[in-house]
Amino acid sequence: TGAQQSATVANPASGASPDLLPHFQLEPEDVYIVKNKAVSLACRATPATQIYFKCNGEWVHQGDHVTQHSTDRSTGLPVMEVRIEVTRQQVEKIFGLEEYWCQCVAWSSSGTTKSQKAFVRIAYLRKNFEQEPTAREVSIEQGIVLPCRPPEGIPPAEVEWLRNEELVDPALDANVYVTPEHSLVLRQARLADTANYTCVAKNIVARRRSSSAAIIVYVNGGWSTWTQWSGCSTSCGRGWQKRSRTCTNPTPLNGGAFCEGQNVQKTACTTLCPVDGAWSEWSKWSECGVECTHWRSRECSEPAPRNGGRDCHGPELDTRNCTSELCTHAAPGTEDVALYVGLVAVAVCLVLLLLVGVLVYCRKKGGLDADVADSSILTAGFQPVSIKPSKADNPSLLTIQPDLSTTTMTYQGSLCPRQDGPAKLQLPNGHLLSPLGAGRHTLHHSSPAAEGADFVARLSTQSYFRSLPRGTNNMAYGTFNFLGGRLMIPNTGISLLIPPDAIPRGKIYEVYLTLHKQEEVRLPLAGCQTLLSPIVSCGPPGVLLTRPAILAMGHCVEASAENWSIRLKKQSCEGTWEDVLQLGAEPCTELYYCQLEAQACYVFTEQLGRFALVGESLSMAASKRLKLVLFAPSACPSLEYNIRVYCLSDTQDVLKEVIQLEKQLGGQLIGAPRVLHFKDSYHNLRLSIHDMPSSLWKSKLLASYQEIPFYHIWSGLQPFLHCTFTLERLSTSTCELACKIWVWQVEGDGQSFTVNFNIAKDTRFSDWLVPDNEVATPALVGPSAFKIPFLIRQKIISSLDPPGTRGADWRTLAQKLNLDSHLSFFASKPSPTAMILNLWEARHFPNGNLSQLAAAVAEVGKQDGALFAVSEAEC
Repeated sequence: TGAQQSATVANPASGASPDLLPHFQLEPEDVYIVKNKAVSLACRATPATQIYFKCNGEWVHQGDHVTQHSTDRSTGLPVMEVRIEVTRQQVEKIFGLEEYWCQCVAWSSSGTTKSQKAFVRIAYLRKNFEQEPTAREVSIEQGIVLPCRPPEGIPPAEVEWLRNEELVDPALDANVYVTPEHSLVLRQARLADTANYTCVAKNIVARRRSSSAAIIVYVNGGWSTWTQWSGCSTSCGRGWQKRSRTCTNPTPLNGGAFCEGQNVQKTACTTLCPVDGAWSEWSKWSECGVECTHWRSRECSEPAPRNGGRDCHGPELDTRNCTSELCTHAAPGTEDVALYVGLVAVAVCLVLLLLVGVLVYCRKKGGLDADVADSSILTAGFQPVSIKPSKADNPSLLTIQPDLSTTTMTYQGSLCPRQDGPAKLQLPNGHLLSPLGAGRHTLHHSSPAAEGADFVARLSTQSYFRSLPRGTNNMAYGTFNFLGGRLMIPNTGISLLIPPDAIPRGKIYEVYLTLHKQEEVRLPLAGCQTLLSPIVSCGPPGVLLTRPAILAMGHCVEASAENWSIRLKKQSCEGTWEDVLQLGAEPCTELYYCQLEAQACYVFTEQLGRFALVGESLSMAASKRLKLVLFAPSACPSLEYNIRVYCLSDTQDVLKEVIQLEKQLGGQLIGAPRVLHFKDSYHNLRLSIHDMPSSLWKSKLLASYQEIPFYHIWSGLQPFLHCTFTLERLSTSTCELACKIWVWQVEGDGQSFTVNFNIAKDTRFSDWLVPDNEVATPALVGPSAFKIPFLIRQKIISSLDPPGTRGADWRTLAQKLNLDSHLSFFASKPSPTAMILNLWEARHFPNGNLSQLAAAVAEVGKQDGALFAVSEAEC
């Protein structure tokens, strides 16, 4: 009751009544007796006439109190302070019965007040830890928990950890923390965590140390990738070659396990022996010539040099005097007559050529033939151009002749001349896709008639032919002039668009497009670089293009600026690969540009050559797309059954190559291909098979999984890799198999990518692969290679290239086609609109929606009323 009253009494104001209950200004607090040292308890109260201590219910003798009197300056009330000492013997007298406590009781004229209880305890800390940390050996990146239960003590001991006698501070190392139970936790063991760890417990009495626990962080060894196979040990005949690997990825440390397996592999090899060339017999002497000489020849063909053998030495042609210098020369009259006849023939040809040139010039000045175009072209919108043979008496001006040797002419004037200055895109107020009018407009073309063998034969005479793939399976070729055209390699996503006027007028080029296999071309990669696209050649190199061609090819990168640095590489004439463009950076030259989309890239180039897309990862989040494809034999005559799992770069050309290979092996596709995002985490790809009915099948694989090394996949130089799972039927009557194929990339947290296939439900090639006979012609020449009719294209270009009012020009068209990020590149070209239309053709052929393009052009036209100001009189 006195304590409650003391809590409610306010400090007395100056001049207040002295009849107040005592109020404690200082109360005794809990204390610990260390060893044999006595402790002091004190209390102070106002107003108080007497203060005494009571310990464990008994009053302390008055003589043991030390009393001090004073006056409170602010209130003028008397203040009384009392102290006592408590010894260890006093506390030990009641040890085990209850805790030793003391409290103050203060008196005044108004009553008494009691202070809080203060407990007096004997402090101690036992010597032995209840649990000490123990020594351990752990693998790198493994978690570690070091337990520690400190000795019993009063007050309870505080715990800290020492690493090699240095204090461990969790605030300075995020990999370390201490639990409420005083255990030390290392989230991921590092090599630097190898040390002696000691748990230290301390209170006001003593400081105890646990036994030191030695923690050793070890690293198990891992194999590096195999080196390239060495050269054959013999230059002629049968020998051997080897490759090696080292246990350095990583190197075993601190007692970690050494790599299992062989570090050297050998294989037999056979080298063709060189054969030196030898001369054949001399031919018979020729007839004696007009200069009194005759000759004979021989060939280095018995045998011809091969496999690096030496060529024949000596002349292959032998010439001698056949009349001992007494030969009589023929009369000069015959040769002179032949010379004069030849000169006359040359003169006649020159006159005829001059007449033909004059006629062509007159027709060009006279206007466009009525059979080629008339005014209905303006109302035709984007209707397809009709293709028909030209009249016998009116040859088309736009026909391509493969043997053309003179300048090809075409109409260059205005179809609808206006009286008010330069023409805008004149369109009727109706829809752009209105039907064709009664008039006719035709553009004639013809495809090159050269066969593949003839083309390759002509190509073989060129110096660059040696670096091209043999055969025509992965090659497209054609003959082109100023009308342009398109080359496509079927089922690969690779094409080359040659826009109109890219080839100078009067020139005809034989152009090829080839896809290289990785083993045919050596592309050096450094560091974290990886091949992201097929290696494609277009040529011939060095031809003059007045406008950029567009090379389209697939890629397998999940592009993002923060994870990738992507470069376009081109092989120089000397054979070295050079960076010609870095995507996302300001181009250093106007010769090249690249539009990168989700699965394809479009390369603008004014110089044909060999190209490839190469990326360098900037973080471990960078990823490539892999396509997982499963094949199995279509027939199973034996008990064994093989399932082949291919890991491909996700481009159409690689998939086509695997399909062709499996057709030769008699394989069938199991399920639909799946896509896996393969990260630059340095972890290998693992494959395993599960959930097979054990009563029907068993696996002959000795290990629980197969593994493809990270670098073999990441480099991209091996476009497809595969693992084979060999299974065995327990009975020949078993015809169905249901199982799961797991494919995952090993990562720190053990996440996996799962692919499930039911082998009993197989899918044939034809279910998802377009047959070759359904693919468009590899070479398209002239207007048939483009969706947009030639004359409509020219009208759009002439209308949108000049700056328009209210922005109604090519910039608005680029924005509506989502190409506004390339405005600076388009602006650097003489005709930005032509670049936009060329890119649209490359992206959308052959299934592009002309209606959408027409709507975009019409929308641009609505911003400028002059585009629709056309009258019947003008046409």
